[in-house]
Amino acid sequence: MTEDLKLNMDAFLPLRDVVFNTLREAILKGDLKPGERLMELQLAAQLGVSRTPIREAIRMLEQEGLAVTVPRKGAEVAKMTLKGMEDVLEIREALDILACQLACDRITEEQLTVLAEKKKAFEDSLKSGNVKAIAETDVEFHDVIYDATNNPKLVNMLNNLREQIYRYRVEYLKREENYPTLIKEHNAIYDSLVNRNQDGATASIREHVKNQAIAVKEVIIQQG
Repeated sequence: MTEDLKLNMDAFLPLRDVVFNTLREAILKGDLKPGERLMELQLAAQLGVSRTPIREAIRMLEQEGLAVTVPRKGAEVAKMTLKGMEDVLEIREALDILACQLACDRITEEQLTVLAEKKKAFEDSLKSGNVKAIAETDVEFHDVIYDATNNPKLVNMLNNLREQIYRYRVEYLKREENYPTLIKEHNAIYDSLVNRNQDGATASIREHVKNQAIAVKEVIIQQG
């Protein structure tokens, strides 16, 4: 287990959330490797907390698909699997297509202005080399589209799915060779919404998700 784990303190969050965010970031950055044991006592000592927030944080990681409990072995960092990725991205594609189709009809001029700003912020973030910041600006771009559906139930479903997608999103964004494709795809999605073009939006989302699946599949095979 990595010796460099340090608690990312946030005075406004419960301790279990602070521990969760710390472990989550360590997994996504690769400091905690797939298959590595998550031993409560060792993590508690390393982070200077009791076992209770560690246990709660591991349970939250399991809900996000980042950890798994193995019988007679305990919790460990979950390995990415092709089936897991395909299942999640299949759902994402269907919900994103629905969101874009609804947004084509319902997005306001103000929201289109915000979407253009978020698209530019994403492009700017690609120069930072900070994968976490890039992932956040990518999420913000898609959030504008989700909000434009004016369908809170759909937004809630997409927010729940976001946690399961996040790991694959980060793996995709770690590779700079994917950035030109992402910019092109965001432009295509934006143009479809500006022109209220549902067919164009559907095609753009399908391409967007397909390219992510191809790239992350390579990562999973390499790690396997």
